[in-house]
Amino acid sequence: MHENRTAYPKRKTQMYQQLTELPKKYKVMSIIQMRKVRSTQILPLRKTLKGQVEFVCVKDKVAAKALETLDVPGIKDMVSELKGQIMFIFTDMSPFKLNVLLAKNKIMMAARGGDIASIDIVVPAKNTGIAPGPMLTEFKEAGIPTKIDQGTIWIAKDSTPVKKGEAINEKLASILGKLDIKPVEAGITLSSALEDGLKYAEAEMIIDVEKIRNAFAQSHQEAVTLSIEAGYITADNISQILSKASGNARSLSIESGFMTDETKEQILQKADAQAKGVAGQAKDYTPA
Repeated sequence: MHENRTAYPKRKTQMYQQLTELPKKYKVMSIIQMRKVRSTQILPLRKTLKGQVEFVCVKDKVAAKALETLDVPGIKDMVSELKGQIMFIFTDMSPFKLNVLLAKNKIMMAARGGDIASIDIVVPAKNTGIAPGPMLTEFKEAGIPTKIDQGTIWIAKDSTPVKKGEAINEKLASILGKLDIKPVEAGITLSSALEDGLKYAEAEMIIDVEKIRNAFAQSHQEAVTLSIEAGYITADNISQILSKASGNARSLSIESGFMTDETKEQILQKADAQAKGVAGQAKDYTPA
């Protein structure tokens, strides 16, 4: 006969307690769906972001019960995001900055069957230390040339069985694991976040830093060009405006024949060239 549970495991109780306290302590609560994340990705993040964030890994039902007890703006909207095993990240930094930091902390991981190669997979020539046997056939099927020497399998020469962007089959993934080759780049992306009562979806928090940097650079250059054309003086463009004005004044002086110490030589050269041109035309002139 099934009996109603009267006590919960200590770990679940601790996680429940954390989820009722941390949303009140921090400005931002973010969620990561753990079905997309391997545990080996989490440890480096804990070290990198230590002191800036707090992590809580928990099942959806425990999390839902904890969040539903809170009177925090927007917190109820986050309950629908709780599916399966999830990780909460609590911090005072903006979710956009947090997502950028997560994107920078990518790691290379061992491949599983069906993974997509993040790089060209180069298998170098070396002694694998693996005894001959069924593995010889697997190397051959993967397109990796081998030979047997001193009782072990040697890779005869460097080979590239899979290019960047191609799928890695299970047999090749097994071989790469034995050779300690990690061809899959893995990062973590926030699936949703809550900041001051405002909920953000995953797509809204993805920032292309390089694209934004280039856009700012282009906008700055366009603003400088416009200010120079308009003659609007700032500390950044005054040298260019004065240089342009000086050039325009010089050109006007030469075109109008108004001599100055700086333009008299060019004006005389221009007048001489024009005089020679007229003389040449007169010499070639034949009266009708």
